[in-house]
Amino acid sequence: MDHPVWLLVAFAIGSCIGSFLNVVIYRLPLGLSVNDPKRSFCPKCRGEIPMRRNIPLVSWLALRGKCFDCKAPISSRYFFVELLTGILFAVTFWVVVGRVGAGDFSVELLALIPLWFMVATFVAISFIDAEHLIIPLELTISGSIAGVLAAAAMPSLPDMIAWSSVNPGWLEGIWQSIIGWAIGFFGLWIVVLLGKLAFGRMEWIHEEPVEWRLEEPDDDEQPIMFHMADQSLAWWDIFYRPSDRLIIETESLEVDGNSCDPGTLVVADEGLTLPDGRKVPLEDLKSLSGTATKAVVPREAMGMGDVHLMGVVGAFFGWFGVFFALLAGSLYAILAAVLGRIGFGMRLPFGPFIVLGALTWLFGGWKLAVWYLDSLF
Repeated sequence: MDHPVWLLVAFAIGSCIGSFLNVVIYRLPLGLSVNDPKRSFCPKCRGEIPMRRNIPLVSWLALRGKCFDCKAPISSRYFFVELLTGILFAVTFWVVVGRVGAGDFSVELLALIPLWFMVATFVAISFIDAEHLIIPLELTISGSIAGVLAAAAMPSLPDMIAWSSVNPGWLEGIWQSIIGWAIGFFGLWIVVLLGKLAFGRMEWIHEEPVEWRLEEPDDDEQPIMFHMADQSLAWWDIFYRPSDRLIIETESLEVDGNSCDPGTLVVADEGLTLPDGRKVPLEDLKSLSGTATKAVVPREAMGMGDVHLMGVVGAFFGWFGVFFALLAGSLYAILAAVLGRIGFGMRLPFGPFIVLGALTWLFGGWKLAVWYLDSLF
């Protein structure tokens, strides 16, 4: 299993899985089935893509990033996801073979399969969170289960620090995995609850009245947008919970093209409460706009998707891996902000940085932690 040709096999398997992940990344946030239709299709013309034109990496290059039928451009993300997944599968294979060190194909395979599943899940989560700022629960639940299975197959995985030179039993591995999941999930959940108290809302304030509006997109796959002056938020970025409310102190107000008395307008996920107390169901609303000096927008310090994701990290890498991934992910996020890839004060898709921190742990970060602890004693 340590022959270099196996790395090429792992890369090929990963790139094929990456092709499927592109389907998951596109369809899952939109509520579409990943199995119906079974074949991939062009997002523009909706034409099905036959297998001969859906070869991982090769097809995108051969078609020069365009649909064969309508010639519409196909995002380079499709190629990058396949390439990234292939590389991560190969590196994970190398880590597992070196870590198990048993020379037993069945042992290595049992440990490798759930870790590959984790890598695939992490790739899908990263791209979905980066684009939509959501982390689907389906991915984190299945990832947590895979973490427990990985701990049973490779018991040293959830506690590499304590067992860097010891071979624990599979029951101990499962126990450490469950503890890691609990610390990852409930630990970050407490952070979220405290964040809601401290940062539960933000205010957009202007000295003079500025224009605002709710805008429905032409494309059904895009969200409703709230615009106020030069600031904008998607509907799903505003309403996380049924209790969330968007409060606008209007100077003028138009509902479906008709002028209404200005005042405090309350917008909820189910409808509006006008300044005069009348309620308008959201499904009856055609247009909403006006001018205002202030808007109070609900927000989260961190989403529950990140909480579930930290549970996945804990299930695979134990409690120490949780703290390392959270610290490393925070440092990566700060670095990205410093380099200008994201803006300070903007809503941050933290999932990709948690994933990057967890993979850093798997690919050698745990050795750094061992070295640090040894230096203290």
